[in-house]
Amino acid sequence: MCKTPCRLVGSIASACLVYFTANHSTLAQSALYEEPIVITGEEVPSAYGAPPGISRTRFSPLVTAYVLPPGAIYSGITYEGDVFRHGPPDHLFTEEVELGLPHRLGVAFELSQERFDGDFQNKSFSVELRYALADWNKVPLNPTLFAEYKFGTGRILHEERPPEEEMAIEEMARLRHLNLESIGEEVPTAEEAKPKMPDAYEFRLLLAEDFSERIEWAMNWFFEQEIGLDRGREWGFAQSAVIPFWLEHERLKAGVEMQYRNFTDKDTRGDPIHTFVVGPTIAWKPTHNMRFDVSPLLGCTEDSPGVQVFAIFSMLFGPGGPETEAEAPASTRNR
Repeated sequence: MCKTPCRLVGSIASACLVYFTANHSTLAQSALYEEPIVITGEEVPSAYGAPPGISRTRFSPLVTAYVLPPGAIYSGITYEGDVFRHGPPDHLFTEEVELGLPHRLGVAFELSQERFDGDFQNKSFSVELRYALADWNKVPLNPTLFAEYKFGTGRILHEERPPEEEMAIEEMARLRHLNLESIGEEVPTAEEAKPKMPDAYEFRLLLAEDFSERIEWAMNWFFEQEIGLDRGREWGFAQSAVIPFWLEHERLKAGVEMQYRNFTDKDTRGDPIHTFVVGPTIAWKPTHNMRFDVSPLLGCTEDSPGVQVFAIFSMLFGPGGPETEAEAPASTRNR
């Protein structure tokens, strides 16, 4: 009489064993395929799908690229030193703050200060607007439009022409000054003799691309027109290519960059000034939002400075913490 209950218990036990065996196998497979995935975060928010090296807009000391992510803030201080073949060097300091806006827009403000031959002044104040035509990699070379209006706040301490020509003109002015003194006419002060810095507007086409996640490249075409005075006009291009050497968060990058400028005024449209500089660029990030850039560039034409040195300290702040942020390089072409 106990056979039936025993068989029933045995059947139930066998069924339970099969169930638990199958369930264990399923759980094991689930555990195999559902292991925790650790994602290493970047260091500023990605700008509309752009890679880390493009999401900061300040690509290198000569070049800007794309736009900031919405809500991100870039703050930088740029030093530019021009060492001429003749005459004293020129020192330019630029403070910039840029804000990323929705819809691939960005706005920035710049204040430039200049020191030349013992004079120091606030040179200009600029307002910039930037617009990327599409999300990243939707359009070849990811074109971005850039417009700037520059308010002249100082005086022209030296002209764009080579210093030796300028020195000859200044010597003629000095002789005229002495002649006016000798005949008793009123002589303008040195400050009054230097014309006021005119306002100017500038347009740029910004292009950028990364190749195989190993080479980052950007190029700017620019056109600037002064309003008033001698109506100085400048156009040219700048480009830069860098390679990350310390891959973790791209802490260290190095590459090469160059810039060509063509400058004329109302009296020299047929005889432009040509400058071309080229040299290495190095970028180092000691922390997730701080960056240093250095670019020593050599002049390659008679009109170019002998040496042009750029040094930039910048910081980038964006929504989210280090776990959700993405890196990007710094700086701009400041003239």
